[in-house]
Amino acid sequence: MIQRSLALFGGLFVLILVVGWVMGLPFTSSRLVEAAAYALIALGLNIQWGYGGLFNFGIMGFLMVGGAAVTFISYPVNPAFWAAEGPALLGRALLAFVGGAILVLAARQSHRIGIQGKARTVLTVLAWFAAYILYRSQLDPAAAYIESAAGGGWVGGLGGHPVLGWLFGGVLAAGIAYIIGKICLGLRTDYLAIATIGISEILRALIKNMDWLTRGTLTVSPIVWPTPMPQDLQAGGMGIDEALLLARGGFLLLAIIVLAIVMWLISRAYSGPWGRMMRAIRDNHVAASSMGKNVTARQLEIFVFGSVLMGIGGAMLVSFVQIFDPSSYQPINHTFLVWVMVIVGGAGNNWGALFGAVLIWLIWVISEPLSRAVFEVVSLWSGQIGLGAIPDIAVRSAQMRVFVLGLVITIALRFAPRGLIPEVVKREN
Repeated sequence: MIQRSLALFGGLFVLILVVGWVMGLPFTSSRLVEAAAYALIALGLNIQWGYGGLFNFGIMGFLMVGGAAVTFISYPVNPAFWAAEGPALLGRALLAFVGGAILVLAARQSHRIGIQGKARTVLTVLAWFAAYILYRSQLDPAAAYIESAAGGGWVGGLGGHPVLGWLFGGVLAAGIAYIIGKICLGLRTDYLAIATIGISEILRALIKNMDWLTRGTLTVSPIVWPTPMPQDLQAGGMGIDEALLLARGGFLLLAIIVLAIVMWLISRAYSGPWGRMMRAIRDNHVAASSMGKNVTARQLEIFVFGSVLMGIGGAMLVSFVQIFDPSSYQPINHTFLVWVMVIVGGAGNNWGALFGAVLIWLIWVISEPLSRAVFEVVSLWSGQIGLGAIPDIAVRSAQMRVFVLGLVITIALRFAPRGLIPEVVKREN
């Protein structure tokens, strides 16, 4: 297995060199930064599914949360918002939220004062309704004022370092994952998948429509890098090409460092007692429960851990492209593609998830220009022999990415059903 892994990574390295030679170093360095971010996301899914057997199809939602988080932390401060009445109105909305939460908690604890059965249920429903009305009565006027010219248009950012935004993206994704897990992890596997899809769409709808906080479909740009940007290096007298390559190289180095730290941490955890417990729960949760393991708590734990990496990866992607556009998030790019990375690479194996992420992302991004080049050659040839040129080459080339990806999945699963670098469990005597 070690020889096979080394051979596959060696082949991947050769592929990267070929892409760099054909497409150029600026293109290749950019794609590798994105591949590193997707590798973090794939590792998060590998923790959830490969370690715990949890079907999470809400990956896109966590990526959007991470992107919104780094935008809020790292985008420059909006003085117009802070000089207006927006902060005070949001403070009232926050107090209303806290008051509503206290009201709901009090209703849920009403059994301590003798309210039981249907009466407690009705009281809890009424408390939720009252809390919602109370919160929206304060939030809606605040949002309308902030979105107006007098309120600054939107909240803006805090002007912090982007790495803090990455960390905040992970923390925010963890909090949301905890709430989702408490609600959904009791569901059967297929119902869990459906529930996470629905929650992902809810998160997307919220982020797209909260113009006062995220600017919604108006987008936010430019978002600063955590490393020196090309224009900063150009200001120091460096040429355009050299500045671009060096700046992207610095971002790539930081992404690799983050990825290496994450790989080291989760590899140590998975090879220890915690990893053995997770494998036991994944393989037979009934037997694990009979041995005294709290299966639901451990599944919640692993769901939160995986979501943290998804949030960080989503924040890293937004930082690199320097724009946060909620409309650009699509399930095929930000959920299905990540699942393909883990399936092809090898579920339950961190190196397999890493390999699959880089390989599938490179195939995804180079299949379009490669298809276009092939179509142009065929179109020229067919025109010369009287068959006519191929129409809409640009559109057809973009569609070929899905065909190429499906072909890769088919071939990989035909010859490696458990992935190219499958999980290897050492049996203890």
